[in-house]
Amino acid sequence: MDKIDRMRAFALVAKNASFTVAAQRMGRSARLVSKYVADLENALGVQLLNRTTRRVALTDAGATYLALCAPLLDGFDELEERVKNEQASLRGIIHISAPTGFGALRLAPSLARFAEKNPHVDLDLQFSDRLVSIVEEGIDLAIRIAPMRDSSLKMRQLGLMPLIVCASPAYLERAGTPTHPRTLATHECILDGNMTDPTVWRFDIDGQEEAVHVNGRFRMSAPAGSARIAAAGAAIARCPAYTVSEALKAGDLVELFAEHRVAPYPVAALFPQNRHLTTRVRRLIDHLAADPALCAHGA
Repeated sequence: MDKIDRMRAFALVAKNASFTVAAQRMGRSARLVSKYVADLENALGVQLLNRTTRRVALTDAGATYLALCAPLLDGFDELEERVKNEQASLRGIIHISAPTGFGALRLAPSLARFAEKNPHVDLDLQFSDRLVSIVEEGIDLAIRIAPMRDSSLKMRQLGLMPLIVCASPAYLERAGTPTHPRTLATHECILDGNMTDPTVWRFDIDGQEEAVHVNGRFRMSAPAGSARIAAAGAAIARCPAYTVSEALKAGDLVELFAEHRVAPYPVAALFPQNRHLTTRVRRLIDHLAADPALCAHGA
């Protein structure tokens, strides 16, 4: 029996927590996929998966084996792509993670353009505002808008995204327009639940980055939601430019402290350091880096 088939069956079962889904992706029966995994466990002399009637989960040994075999499978796929001369016609699946708002507004249209050029590539899109674990969740490529902190990941910068502090004309008429970032302490602000300290906003004041403490009744983990609350007149928001550019143009929001903006956040493509990038993933990263609409902010 082909050892690669055993490894691929195990990896697909582990990543999808399902023998049925793995069988569909391999084009084999669930019974045969189960036999592949059982034979692999027998050959290794360890149990890789815990199986119940309701769920499939990795054992500790299985998690270790998955981390080691995934790069080998990626390398094998890459080898096949090169041997078959598929540089111009890519094949396979790419698992992508991105923030919900950015994913829907900016990433999805760019991915549609990529898919049109590469009809044999499948794109598995996972949009979420939680910080996903790229390695543990089998993500090939994650898009994030934030300073790079995780040294276990590789990064390619795709562009820059300013942070905009803004409020609606209705809010400013009711509560008054703050004249300086430090006066935000007396205003209702929307706290960003994704930040390490949501009560701290940073501004460029006299050429130095200064922390300003803010407070408010709203705490959001989705920037698009913060923009909507601000446009409704409830509070002041600090959002990535892509979420508020249209509202600023329409006059539904007004930017505050434009002269005190801090350096924009990088929009980055992240991927594991120890994982061999397949041609299809590299091509996608190149496509995103070259797409001028992806990080356009208009503000």
